[in-house]
Amino acid sequence: MPWLVSSQLDHTASSPSERQCERTSFAFYCAVRDTLPVWLLEDMRNTEVFCWEDGQPRAFTPSEALLYALVHDHQDYAHYLLSRFSVSALGAHGRSFCCCKMAGGAPHLSMAVRYNRISILGMIMNTLKDFSMERMRRDYLDSRGGCTHCADAGKTAVEVACMLARPECLMLMLVHGARPENALDVLLQQLQLQSCSMTERHRMLCCLDFLLLFLTKTPTLHFLQDEPQRWQSLLGNKVFRWLSGLAPPTLLLQALRTLARDVPGQLAALPEFLQPHSWS
Repeated sequence: MPWLVSSQLDHTASSPSERQCERTSFAFYCAVRDTLPVWLLEDMRNTEVFCWEDGQPRAFTPSEALLYALVHDHQDYAHYLLSRFSVSALGAHGRSFCCCKMAGGAPHLSMAVRYNRISILGMIMNTLKDFSMERMRRDYLDSRGGCTHCADAGKTAVEVACMLARPECLMLMLVHGARPENALDVLLQQLQLQSCSMTERHRMLCCLDFLLLFLTKTPTLHFLQDEPQRWQSLLGNKVFRWLSGLAPPTLLLQALRTLARDVPGQLAALPEFLQPHSWS
C-alpha cells in the first residue's frame, strides 16, 4: 500500500507531483490510524489526498479508504463507507495499492480476517445483500486472490480464517453463504504444526466444528486411519471417527446441519450443550 515515511519519499518518487501524492497518501493513512472523525477523513479523501497511478494523480476510491479503515479498525469510517457506497466500496483497488498486477479476489474479506476485524467483517456481510444477483454474492464470498507475496495468496477468505484460526470470522462468512468445502484440508494441515499453542489449537478445533456444521456431507478421509492415535489426539475421538469413516455423524450433527442450512442466524441462540464445540 502507498504509505511511506518522509525519509523514503525522495528515493522512491521521480517527480515533485509523485512525491506530493505520496505525502498526502501517508497523511491520509495517519489520519485513519488516529481515528479522526469521518467527516474530516472524507473531506481529505475528496479534496486533499491523492495517490499516483499510471503517471498521474487520482483521488482515493471508497474501496481503498475501506482498506485503511480495516487496517486500523476504524469502525465508524468503515460503517460510513459501506452505508454510503454499498458494494462499490468492496470493489477492486487500484494498482498503486498492490505490487502484483494480477492481484484480485476479495481483498477486504481477506484483510478483515487477517486482522481479525470481526465488527467490520459483520458490516461487510450485511452489505452483501445489496448485490443485484445471488450468484454475484456467492462469487464474491468464494473468490480467490491476494498479493502473490502474501501467505494468503490464492486462498479464499474462508481458507484464510482456517489458516489463522479465526473461528468468529469463519462463522460469520459461513452463516452468510460462503462455501466450506475446500477449507478442511487447510485446517488439517495447520493442526499438524508442532508450533501451535494450546490456545491456537483450541481455536482451530472451533473452526473445524463450524466447517463440519456447514458441510452438506461429512467427507471420508481414509488417510486418517494411517496414524489413528495421532489424529485422535488432534481431533478428538468423535470427530476422528466421523472423518475417517469409522462412524456416521450423530443425529445431533445432522439436525444442526439442517438448522445451519435453513435458518443459520439462529445458531447463536442454541443452549451451550448444543453448541458445536461440545462435540469433541
